[in-house]
Amino acid sequence: MSYGRIKATQLIDKVTTADEAARLFEHGMVIGASGFTKAGDSKAVLDALARRAEKEELKITLMTGASLGHDTDAKLTRAGALAKRMPFQVDRVLREAINRGEVLFVDQHLSESAELLHNNCLPPVDIAVIEAAFIEADGSIVPTTSVGNSVTFAALAKRVIIEINTRVPEAIYGLHDIFQPDNYPHRNVIPIVAPENRIGRRSIPVDINKIAAIVFTDIQDSPADIAPPDAKTIAIAGHLLRFFEDEVKKGHLTDRLLPLQAGIGKVANAVLSGFKDSNFYDLRMFSEVLQDSTFDLLDSGKLSFASASSITLSADCYDRVFANLQKYKDRVVLRPQNISNTPGLIRRLGVIAINTAIEFDIYGNVNSTHIGGTNIMNGIGGSGDFARNAYLSIFVTQAASKDNRISHVLPMVSHVDHTEHDVDILVTDIGLADLRGLAPRERADRIIRNCVHPEYRESLRSYFDRACQLRGGHTPHMLEEAFSWHNRLRENGSMK
Repeated sequence: MSYGRIKATQLIDKVTTADEAARLFEHGMVIGASGFTKAGDSKAVLDALARRAEKEELKITLMTGASLGHDTDAKLTRAGALAKRMPFQVDRVLREAINRGEVLFVDQHLSESAELLHNNCLPPVDIAVIEAAFIEADGSIVPTTSVGNSVTFAALAKRVIIEINTRVPEAIYGLHDIFQPDNYPHRNVIPIVAPENRIGRRSIPVDINKIAAIVFTDIQDSPADIAPPDAKTIAIAGHLLRFFEDEVKKGHLTDRLLPLQAGIGKVANAVLSGFKDSNFYDLRMFSEVLQDSTFDLLDSGKLSFASASSITLSADCYDRVFANLQKYKDRVVLRPQNISNTPGLIRRLGVIAINTAIEFDIYGNVNSTHIGGTNIMNGIGGSGDFARNAYLSIFVTQAASKDNRISHVLPMVSHVDHTEHDVDILVTDIGLADLRGLAPRERADRIIRNCVHPEYRESLRSYFDRACQLRGGHTPHMLEEAFSWHNRLRENGSMK
């Protein structure tokens, strides 16, 4: 074991196995674990907890930063170890259990979890499990590939278990900017006026007396699933880049744009990749997750700096980045998610937010979390933090899918995550609708003309025209028909 990674030598006697550390958990506990979009997550202790839960009754509430890798959520679910999960997940097994009502899920804005804990609005954290590259001499934790909610968990948990992952080089030290806002009513100012501002320390402070166990691992983060751009994502990226070019011509933006935020997934990755061949330069990111496209843009010289809460990469890109870490350390920073996602900074910096929708309706309401209004997919993540506060709030999706049996533009969304008041731009592979300054009837006309798949355009136009004639109102709807498209899909397998 690399005891040299424990600079606080008085902690060496805390080193133990994952199975022994898992004995610290008790039925009914609230556990806070590191991990944000499969990065920097617990790779041994939670896995050992799942094995223990297979043999005895042991249910916990599990809080993280966002999603976990290495099938950890699936293992915990199958073992019956999860009573409640928050604030985000992407695991199929866990998702199915949530939708069956077997696991309770709290779908939260990612900026809110730490706030609720600090304000005592959630049950206190019993144990924090945090992945580290190493432990400093004062006991503080140098994180790995994410920060997430780890700062809050370390501060508030009664006991702390640290997983030292020797797969992550100690050279990662200095990549993190750890800053914790004070509690109300004496909250301090977060003095960030540009993404590259570093305002905190390089490690997570923790009371050394709370460290109950240290477990060594040598396991790489789960690789991100990065799908290559396809015809639809390339079309979406093209529409969006042309829109930015027009905004520059109008004098609304410069060729440097404003700080970019992009959600995870192939659409966001394709949009960011499109900047490589654009005329934009000296770009900056103030986002949640840095994906392959971020480092491609850094390598191309188009992107100057990137701030986020985690690094989530494909296997090839991970090797490239960590083999050349010094090349990126001055141009990348990882922060706690209640800093990366804080509404005030998003508004102050004028962030351009690009997030993915499951569906949107003719007035611009966006559903980003539920299928058919009932079944959760992953969660709202940070999209709401950014959508409400961004300089430009952009949502992207394909116009239709499943051999065009499903339209992603509808009379009314089956679940609302982002209201029409928070949405500026909608983009599909068909086109782009700029909704700024438009009344609901104007929005409907523009969305139908610009974003709807041709096979559904006439039907949506008919719905809107009849709603205007028969029902009227500021936002015309025929409630008896508003969800008929969803009903047809459920009953016939197609919205046509």
